[in-house]
Amino acid sequence: MKICEVRTRVAQWSGEITPLPPHFCTNPMDLLALPQSSMKTFTFHSWLVVEVMTDDGLVGIGNAALAPIVTKQVIDIHLKPLLLGADPWDTEFLWQHMYRKTIAFGRKGIGMAAISAVDIALWDLLGKSAKQPVYRLLGGRTKTRIPVYASRLYASPLEELASEAAKYKAEGYKAMKLRFGWGPVDGAAGMQRNLELVRTVRETVGDEIDVMADAYMGWTLDYAKRMLPLLEPFHLRWLEEPVIPDDVRGYAELKAYGRVPIAGGEHEFTSYGFRDMLEARAVDYIQFDTNRVGGISQARKVCALAESFSVPVVPHAGQMHNYHVVMASLNSPMAEFFPPVDVEVGNELFWHIFDGEPRPKDGFIDLDDQLPGLGVTINEESMKQFQIIE
Repeated sequence: MKICEVRTRVAQWSGEITPLPPHFCTNPMDLLALPQSSMKTFTFHSWLVVEVMTDDGLVGIGNAALAPIVTKQVIDIHLKPLLLGADPWDTEFLWQHMYRKTIAFGRKGIGMAAISAVDIALWDLLGKSAKQPVYRLLGGRTKTRIPVYASRLYASPLEELASEAAKYKAEGYKAMKLRFGWGPVDGAAGMQRNLELVRTVRETVGDEIDVMADAYMGWTLDYAKRMLPLLEPFHLRWLEEPVIPDDVRGYAELKAYGRVPIAGGEHEFTSYGFRDMLEARAVDYIQFDTNRVGGISQARKVCALAESFSVPVVPHAGQMHNYHVVMASLNSPMAEFFPPVDVEVGNELFWHIFDGEPRPKDGFIDLDDQLPGLGVTINEESMKQFQIIE
């Protein structure tokens, strides 16, 4: 079996997009006080789909959501030539070849997103070749079902926020995550608005539901240090991405306070990046995304590394490339789940492009033992809602 083609397509959403209200979610752009909505920088309404094809008719599917047009170019120009004619079972060699080929410009960010997309497709291909789900290739089940937490609850009027939180509780979720809407430029008054969000969700769901909160890199270290004692009474399971990802020292300082567990890693890459975070004792939870961190080949290495530090892994974004990693890792206690909604931030596009994404039942999802590979297919009919760039 040899790789005979690598096809990349960018699917740009051409349907309606729900506008984001002010203070929808803090983010790193807030500090610049720009006139337009700063969260627009972190919305993505296109997705990269990668298909790796073999001479015996198998097709592996991968994907990337970060800067898909540029990521496509990295694959087409730099990665595809070294993949053609290769044996897809040589995943480690191919990963190292892609990594070292692009090391001068691709160690993090777009270059690693490109490698991740290809690597995910390769593992999907291997599962189909072996007629086994990917998690079986990674070691098999470590849990009968995967607990998932409802991840939405953006900053909104408190009555709406309470209603949404109550809905997730009624649907059986045992954990849910909200987003903060205010940051350093909003001062002490903004801190009180953030506390109102957390208080509303906690009072709505009670103390037997885990509540997490995400600052999405929108705070400074000083602001986060002021917020920690205010958040402590609400018993958050974790505070997510309180500062920008390069501030590992800031993460470590916040974790050292021991007031609220600290989570991060959504914007970190490869086992080298997470080695530095773990050695710095910077986080209580690791949150890589498999289609960013370096694909399944790197995700499993980070899981093993994190286990040696007794730091749990809860990947960002759910989706099948993460669920298979979680199923095969005892050190991954649960996964994130984005409930389907109208297209707003962009996470919702996965539901339009791919078939096979599992739906939770009573706060759990399961993976089908009989579905080889990752268990997703491309919905070509739904793709007609997109402008396609080949």
